[in-house]
Amino acid sequence: MTTDYLKKVLTARVYDVADETPLELAPTLSQRYENRIYFKREDMQSVFSFKIRGAYNKMAHLSDAQRKRGVICASAGNHAQGVALSAARMGCRAVIVMPTTTPQVKVDAVKARGGADVEVVLHGESYTDAYNHALTLEKEQKLTFVHPFDDPDVIAGQGTIGMEILRQHSGPIHAIFVPIGGGGLIAGIAAYVKQIRPDIKIIGVQSLDSDAMARSLKAGERVTLSDVGLFADGTAVRLAGEETFRLAQLYVDDVILVDTDAVSAAIKDVFTDTRSILEPSGALSIAGAKAYVERAALTKDPIRNETLITIASGANMNFDRLRFVAERAELGEAREALFAVTLPEQRGSFKRLCKLVGARNVTEFTYRISDKDDAHVFCGVQIADRGESGALTRRFEEHGFKALDLTHDELAKTHLRHLVGGKSALADNELLYRFEFPERPGALMRFLDSMAPNWNISLCHYRSQGGDVGRIVIGLQVPPEEMSDFAQFLATLGYRYWDESLNPVYKLFLG
Repeated sequence: MTTDYLKKVLTARVYDVADETPLELAPTLSQRYENRIYFKREDMQSVFSFKIRGAYNKMAHLSDAQRKRGVICASAGNHAQGVALSAARMGCRAVIVMPTTTPQVKVDAVKARGGADVEVVLHGESYTDAYNHALTLEKEQKLTFVHPFDDPDVIAGQGTIGMEILRQHSGPIHAIFVPIGGGGLIAGIAAYVKQIRPDIKIIGVQSLDSDAMARSLKAGERVTLSDVGLFADGTAVRLAGEETFRLAQLYVDDVILVDTDAVSAAIKDVFTDTRSILEPSGALSIAGAKAYVERAALTKDPIRNETLITIASGANMNFDRLRFVAERAELGEAREALFAVTLPEQRGSFKRLCKLVGARNVTEFTYRISDKDDAHVFCGVQIADRGESGALTRRFEEHGFKALDLTHDELAKTHLRHLVGGKSALADNELLYRFEFPERPGALMRFLDSMAPNWNISLCHYRSQGGDVGRIVIGLQVPPEEMSDFAQFLATLGYRYWDESLNPVYKLFLG
């Protein structure tokens, strides 16, 4: 039997613990994008995210016997806090299974929300490990599993956000932008809004490297990702829910994909208008709305003077992460372009380059002598819009400077701009790889220990960025006859990686 989500949302029990959050106009962003852009401020909930709605509604609909036995969930973030707080309000035992890689600050936050009613169990290296262990404990202890997204009561709880939006804004609405991880939030909002106001577009937003729902909708069936990016960790889900996918097929109009730089820029946009700091997943919808308007501007049907509503879904941000966000926001907002420029090794070359840059500021200039004829420099330039980087590249070329636009090159943005060095005659048989690994105390040493001892490390750059993921670039000297062993090593390492051995940036500066 098909669930009546309209009725389930209208009768959801969320307001014992959740607030009706404000719908706020973002004046600066609205003016810049020539539309009325609103933030639905779910970051203002007591647990700083929308997750409390679905968790509490699920637990409120359990029988007395189920609540007496207790509940269990697997989560390393906002869902865990929602379940913990709900358990404390209901006097219900809750077991929260979290990966051992969970930062201590998040473990402490969950314990603080739940008090004596909550037991935190640390198990496994990943969410999948924690989830499977939670299912085992569910059966052993006869607990009730509170799923983070793929449950009708959880979906209905999140759907109360859509109900509030329509109550708070009775005028025309062009589109509502919703972040997607497993799909519980967009499924709930879409299932309600589309039955009341089918004219409103429901547009999902996902990270480029965590796009399970987008791929699933395109394929017509659920697609499992082999791995996910961890920058927007709150929406880093390898497989969308079964029920959430069904509802997305029925009600979601489009899914927009955005990258790390765009999300970082969106965090800055929200700060500019509200002085609040969202977590990356919490700012996804804002990044998506901007991309939607920018995409339409390139067509014959631009979006202007419309009402666009975005879900500011969470603000559980690690403070140490802000330096990375601030650095990448400039690139996401097209305020900085990065270049590799080859200069003649002669006096006055840098001055000539600066004249070509004109009134724009040079934000970075890194140089190391390489040979008697040419110098390769890493250069950052302040720009006003995305098109300028291409125009500057052409301008450099026209005046005799070979140039590569590195504005979208991850190796350059994350590592090269912090490296000082050059080519080495000793680095024969060198391969260059980027890796990501779970960030926690001692993680770098554990990663280096995983490197095969018979392959010499010829280059290494790592910089702690205060997030849940560590990023490192490694040069390894692998003889040709050992390449099959190296391929096997990569297959069993268990970390995300990218081969940068043919990246022209590497060839210019390091190879």
